[in-house]
Amino acid sequence: MASDAISNTGVSDSQRRLIILTEGHTEPVTGKTATCVVRYRPEQVVALLDSTQAGKTAQELLSVGGDIPIVGSLDDAPQANALMLGIAPSGGKIPAAWRAIILAAIQRGMDVISGLHEFLCNDPEFVRAAAEKGVQLVDVRKNNERDVANRVNIREDCLRVHTVGQDCSVGKMLVALELSNAMKARGVQSKFIATGQTGIMVEGDGCPIDCVVADFLSGAVEKMILAHQHNEVLFIEGQGSISHPRYSAVTLGLLHGCMPQAMILCYEVGRKHVYGMEGFSLQPLDKLREVYETMASLSLPSRVIGVGMNSRKVSAEEAEKERERVRRELGLPVCDVIRHGPDELLKPIQEMLAVKVGS
Repeated sequence: MASDAISNTGVSDSQRRLIILTEGHTEPVTGKTATCVVRYRPEQVVALLDSTQAGKTAQELLSVGGDIPIVGSLDDAPQANALMLGIAPSGGKIPAAWRAIILAAIQRGMDVISGLHEFLCNDPEFVRAAAEKGVQLVDVRKNNERDVANRVNIREDCLRVHTVGQDCSVGKMLVALELSNAMKARGVQSKFIATGQTGIMVEGDGCPIDCVVADFLSGAVEKMILAHQHNEVLFIEGQGSISHPRYSAVTLGLLHGCMPQAMILCYEVGRKHVYGMEGFSLQPLDKLREVYETMASLSLPSRVIGVGMNSRKVSAEEAEKERERVRRELGLPVCDVIRHGPDELLKPIQEMLAVKVGS
């Protein structure tokens, strides 16, 4: 079954009191894990730890979190029972300078939760310290998925909506979460399917597909679909981009594993180059729309039904002009789910659900 390690730390959600470590990276891109946990689970967060930003608030640096404080050391937030590593850097390594902080947290009797590729449980020093203090090291990405996809017993009347991207780190998870939450608020049985470390930390379950052996990637996604298809609609979090030189294999395996009937194409306003690879220009939205629809439809007829724009770096006026431009160019609903709310993207999804009910 998909990873639920974050739910099995021995500490219930209501009891979890997190310090999120973002040392030197308290910003929305590299610090997206912290940003999203603060946005969706603020009641669990005691503080963010970043000595370079001590005295500020989460709201000032991440535009979410209100007065959750940024502290300079563990001493400044003593009521926490877990340390969460709050960054998602390329390569997924634990910064060398963080080792002392992690060991200090363990010595205080705090569990440590990480979504990085470099596992805490593979580090002898961390393991020895955790055993001595009786605390848990939780590696969210650790999994033992070994099932291939079989394409059987998939319910046709469960609508699967998949967020796909022009690039990585453009808001695919955020769009899927906001749409799922909005559907629930309207009384529709909905489930967010987490496929990455941050989504798992927010949702409490999921599968870190970028850490699954390639042959079993689609099978791991299919397993989550089968487990949750009693819902009316599933919103499957996207990863990477079909055109990303580094991550396209993960994107395609996820796409074929979840077999979406509908996709939301996500992008960030103003971004021109592939994230982390400045020499590579991004592919245009209309081309990516065609590629995603072609690749998805090898498994099941599928189409892009809307565009999720990330307009955090531009003004409201600039965002509105860009929104109108993309609407004209693609002939699709377009909105920033945070700035504009999700209603424009909900409409085509509700229409598809109505057709399924009617049929």
